[in-house]
Amino acid sequence: MTDLSKYRNIGIFAHVDAGKTTTTERILSLTGKIHKIGEVHDGEATTDFMDQERERGITIQSAATSCVWDDHRLNIIDTPGHVDFTIEVYRSLKVLDGGVGVFCGSGGVEPQSETNWRYANESEVARIIFVNKLDRLGADFYRVVKQVKDVLGARPLVMVLPIGTEDEFSGVVDLLSRKAWIWDGSGDPFKYEVQDVPADMVDDVEQYREELIEIALEQDDDAMEKYLDGEEPSIETMQACIRKGTIALDFFPTYCGSAFKNKGVQLVLNAVVDYLPNPTEVKPQPEVDLEGNETGNFAVVDVDKPMRALAFKIMDDRYGALTFLRVYSGKLEKGSTVLNTFTGKTERIGRIVEMHADSREELESAQAGDIIAVLGMKNVQTGHTLCDQNNPATLEPMVFPEPVISMAVAPKDKGGSEKMGVALSKMVAEDPSFHVETDIDSGETILKGMGELHLDIKIDILRRTHSVEVVVGKPQVAYRETITQRTEDSYTHKKQSGGSGQFGKIDYVIEPGEAGTGWIFESKVTGGNVPREFWPAVEKGFKSMLDTGVLAGYPCVDISVTLQDGGFHAVDSSAIAFELAARGGFRQTMPKAGPQIMEPIMKVDVFTPEDHVGDVIGDLNRRRGMIKSQEPGVTGTRVKGDVPLAEMFGYIGDLRTMTSGRGQFSMEFSHYMPCPNNVAEQVIKEAKERQEKK
Repeated sequence: MTDLSKYRNIGIFAHVDAGKTTTTERILSLTGKIHKIGEVHDGEATTDFMDQERERGITIQSAATSCVWDDHRLNIIDTPGHVDFTIEVYRSLKVLDGGVGVFCGSGGVEPQSETNWRYANESEVARIIFVNKLDRLGADFYRVVKQVKDVLGARPLVMVLPIGTEDEFSGVVDLLSRKAWIWDGSGDPFKYEVQDVPADMVDDVEQYREELIEIALEQDDDAMEKYLDGEEPSIETMQACIRKGTIALDFFPTYCGSAFKNKGVQLVLNAVVDYLPNPTEVKPQPEVDLEGNETGNFAVVDVDKPMRALAFKIMDDRYGALTFLRVYSGKLEKGSTVLNTFTGKTERIGRIVEMHADSREELESAQAGDIIAVLGMKNVQTGHTLCDQNNPATLEPMVFPEPVISMAVAPKDKGGSEKMGVALSKMVAEDPSFHVETDIDSGETILKGMGELHLDIKIDILRRTHSVEVVVGKPQVAYRETITQRTEDSYTHKKQSGGSGQFGKIDYVIEPGEAGTGWIFESKVTGGNVPREFWPAVEKGFKSMLDTGVLAGYPCVDISVTLQDGGFHAVDSSAIAFELAARGGFRQTMPKAGPQIMEPIMKVDVFTPEDHVGDVIGDLNRRRGMIKSQEPGVTGTRVKGDVPLAEMFGYIGDLRTMTSGRGQFSMEFSHYMPCPNNVAEQVIKEAKERQEKK
């Protein structure tokens, strides 16, 4: 039986270009898992195995791999940095016990770092920090540490100090042991010497070591008392305190180096083993009932407990559909039968494999704490729980954001229609933030996603991976509709012409709801004018109309309906009559209630060289942007603001032109806001034109 105390399930996450994948490559090389290091810029990184990843030099989907360091088994997930693929980070953090947050030494805490950090906080994942790329121009370890405090509101625990910066960066000083690790210039990670601290750094090392001791010993009152009495704590005592504080999320051990130049990665690996929790040291997963309410039971990480596993990723490859599972408790054996609590059906475990990016090793069984993949699952989707069929339970499911952008696609030739349908259904299973719908009126296939790049990659996968040639329409914004006025109204549905008829009368109030509430229905009928058994029919009738607003046919949000009174007929009233009355009431009242188009607003973060700040701000203002802040840095300025998604199509091209190719930006959905009148009129006009074409 495997010793769980020697397991570390970790994720590596960061902003685009901070060096996550390069760091993963160095870890795999140091642990002997790979013998030739693949570089991202050459398109040869082990965990970037999709064609699209290799060409663009970005990570698109999280890749799982495992290796051994210091007799400990590390299950590692390399996650994407681009905001359009944040979903991959979110679902990876959900099943991990610890993480390594990688920050660029010159870029510092960038937009996506903030989002990922927030997700990690929500998932209560213990982390260590690795400030990478200290060999780059403008790199400053101390500035990044300050940003971690100021921007992320986190408490970094500085464990090493850099020796030299930029071109002069040669190694690090380990504060605990007061030893300098210095690498030669060959780029070989094993060619280093452990020496005494350079003379010009002794004072800094003592100052930072004192801070380290004081913060760490807050975890142990006895050791703190002895320290205050002048007794120096042992390194073992300090490590125990640091481990305790890291797991409690009180602070985050912070390291630095250059993964590309192979400097400093060993200390990060040692920290993963020394300070990040094993599967038994994290809070056990709560179990929920079918309605999503916590039952008070937990999936305790224990091989002898009933089996509980969460499917966190589906991936289709040349061998068939792979379902990635995190086993939380019990044991999973090849050939056994498990229950999917979401579908209520059983699934047979065919083959169990341990993944190394896109290659695999067969296993006979897996146990609590393992991250593995299973082949041959029929009806399992992301977020489903697999469990012992004699002892069923559901783990807390994952919640995914709604898409904000859509585009129409059609196969180039009629024969490609079925092929496209099969390909899209596989892609939807793999990515819960990617939706596919068919427009009822036009029959068009609509793809919905998190951003332009997200949909661009999906089209590329359709063409190359699935060999489906498609014609693509221009991207569409996911507008919403709401109302601005409280309106009381009454509607009677009457159809009485011999035989059994239909009758339902409702008096109701439609009014704007709180932002983000979506849809609320309540009944205040007293005295039985609308019998209680018909209330759900009234709610169903109103709810069924929310998908198509009265202005431009977009879904309606933040609307509250209160049923106040009505009337019924002893013979002719039925649930369907009241449902039809509610539908008619919706159509009648919505135009009177001040309907309004709402547009998605994006949180935009632009990095620009100092001399182009004015151009960037002027351009964002022209795009109806609201500038929130400007943060000057060493290599440029970050401009943050809220901008309507409709104005951001093709922005990367304009930004590069404005900044001579040096600008970068990222954006993520923030909230919905009412459209200005002129924009709303244009949206309604375009919607009517589409209707007429159909």
